[in-house]
Amino acid sequence: MDLKGIAGCSIVTLALAGSLNASALTIEDYIAPGKNSPVAIKEMRPLSDGLTYAAISEDGRSIDIFEYKTGKKIGTLFSIDGIKGDLKIDSFDGYQVSDNGKKILLWNNVDKIYRHSFTAQYFVYDVMRSTLKRVSESGAQRGAVLSHDGRMVAYVRDNNIFISNLDYGTDKPITSDGEINRIINGVSDWSYEEEFGVVNTIRWSGDDTSLAYMRFDESEVPTYTFDNYKSFCDSNPLSDVYPSQYTYKYPLAGYPNVKVDVKVYNIDNRTTKTMDIPVESYIPSIEYDGSGSNLMVMTLNRDQNHLCLYKVNPGSTVATMLLEERSNAWLSPSIYQMVSYGKSSFVIGSERSGYCHLYEYDYNGNMLRQLSKGDWNVTQYYGKSAKTGCHYAQATVRGAINRNVIRIDAKGVVSAMNNVDGFESASFSSNMDYYVRTYSNALTPTTYSVCDSSGAVIKELENNAAYAAKYASAPKKEFLTVKNANGEEMNAYIIKPADFDGSKRYPLLMTQYNGPDSQEVANRWKMEGVYYLASTGYVVAAVDGRGTGYRSREWANSVYRHLGEYEAQDQIAAARYFASLPYVDAARVGCFGWSYGGYMTLMELSSANSPFKAGVAMAPVTDWRYYDSIYTERYMSTPQQNEGGYASSSALNHTSGMNARLLIMSGTSDDNVHFYNTLKYTSKLNYEGKVFDMMALAGFEHSLGMCNARVMLFRKIEDFLKTYLK
Repeated sequence: MDLKGIAGCSIVTLALAGSLNASALTIEDYIAPGKNSPVAIKEMRPLSDGLTYAAISEDGRSIDIFEYKTGKKIGTLFSIDGIKGDLKIDSFDGYQVSDNGKKILLWNNVDKIYRHSFTAQYFVYDVMRSTLKRVSESGAQRGAVLSHDGRMVAYVRDNNIFISNLDYGTDKPITSDGEINRIINGVSDWSYEEEFGVVNTIRWSGDDTSLAYMRFDESEVPTYTFDNYKSFCDSNPLSDVYPSQYTYKYPLAGYPNVKVDVKVYNIDNRTTKTMDIPVESYIPSIEYDGSGSNLMVMTLNRDQNHLCLYKVNPGSTVATMLLEERSNAWLSPSIYQMVSYGKSSFVIGSERSGYCHLYEYDYNGNMLRQLSKGDWNVTQYYGKSAKTGCHYAQATVRGAINRNVIRIDAKGVVSAMNNVDGFESASFSSNMDYYVRTYSNALTPTTYSVCDSSGAVIKELENNAAYAAKYASAPKKEFLTVKNANGEEMNAYIIKPADFDGSKRYPLLMTQYNGPDSQEVANRWKMEGVYYLASTGYVVAAVDGRGTGYRSREWANSVYRHLGEYEAQDQIAAARYFASLPYVDAARVGCFGWSYGGYMTLMELSSANSPFKAGVAMAPVTDWRYYDSIYTERYMSTPQQNEGGYASSSALNHTSGMNARLLIMSGTSDDNVHFYNTLKYTSKLNYEGKVFDMMALAGFEHSLGMCNARVMLFRKIEDFLKTYLK
């Protein structure tokens, strides 16, 4: 297979047909959530027969069954209108089907907690009887999980785990020590949810005779409190004459973390055992093995460079280490959590070769074989076909900015299912005979199709032709590579105004994220605010500098323990290159970033050789001592271990070099990057007598997804840049 990809070219310009007037697109078309997104198909859940999948109907009132082979609807699994009995619901927000297909867990009245977690009202639908039962009558539940046979539901309320037995109508707790801001059973704390993606740790054994879960002790974790002002998005914005305070456990870098252990509750004898696992600091994953009998538990040290995988016997509590990984920098969660437990073996990702590849082990800890190899990365693992022995995954075989679905045959031969540039992902049927393909590139909005295991399209589900026509006049993205000060090539893109005239000179806006293992330069469709800014007359550019992901491990590890230094150098080098282009005005160069990108803006504006006249920092970290322990220490170690690194990486320590005009913005209810970061930074600027612009968004969190906040955000950015760059 030809592995030479788009990243190896010096510049690639893509074109999208169309001739709509640029003036036809408004700021809302570019930015408003939902309005600027292609039509998406409903989530397609593979059913156990391998031939069909389930999807929520367009009106949201039923779960329909479709055939992979034809793409046609062949039945209905659940319908609100078909519920029999006295208990009815008017809507549902999500569902889970039991392994035997006889019961469906449904939920509605969702109340968000953190980024992913929520409480809700849960119900169980009996497919054969068409009847509905409440999981509990005693208040909202969190993290409900249906047993394999559909007879029981485990859930969390007030930090304790309950089991609702649907056959007997019982609803009883199995833990009693749960306490807000002290002990959490079954679901995770803020830090695990945000940084490991762990929301729910409740796991039923294969035979449903026991329930494994994690217990989180956050009693020693310091609390964080901020005033929670109501915004005018709220239904009663004037009700908080005295604003409420929000208090939760948030471990800052170097401070005590939550303590965790793994417990197993036996359903029959109602006893609980603590598993004998040597926990260094974190447990980022627990699952049952492919047989459903032994627990597979990952542990990680606080520096996050030493991982162990244990097989644990729930009866004896004895743990046997099967695998150990070490790194001279950090181990990435997206890699070691790329794991699949089969009946006789398991597959796991590792960057031990310098790139992420897949390795297969038996349950005695013996490596059976390395499934993939090469100077490219596996980015997702989909599974193995029992029929053919082929493994399926997503990988960067055509360059870091692209993703392709690949097949690895029994002999280890790797082939792309569709050998094209762009971003491709797959959702496979349970027997791996079919998959739903999602594809886009920078100039082609997302399309969806059903394919067979060879990659041949069976049915097109959505091509977004009308959406593509609407955005045909939008500015276009071009890919290229740019060298940093060391002569290393960085992947980059440039967006020119839709009415671009090469004889004119335009202001330049560099946009970035550039956090460790991240990627901004990707060959996929993404309509966002920077396209709007390009449409108003800016040349917009981005590069993925040192520290970013999906290249070699060496490239990412270069920023270890001194964040902000090399990343700022690389962004400045790229800005100078783009400013040298004949159609760019080198006297009008600005930068913009959100979160880590906001931090980058502050570091760049304060650099001695900064070419930037103005910059916008949205929700920035301003000192890594103010951010959470899991994320920060992964890349920086603790402040006690790396005092010099924290000092040099602090934007607060570089304000004296700030000679550009700054706009800094944050939400006051940001539970991720606290508003405190912005207040500390602006206080320092005030102390030093520097003039700047600031916008505080009362009651808003990190992503600003409420109301029209994002539209107003970019209106403010447009106004600011018009003042200082135009």
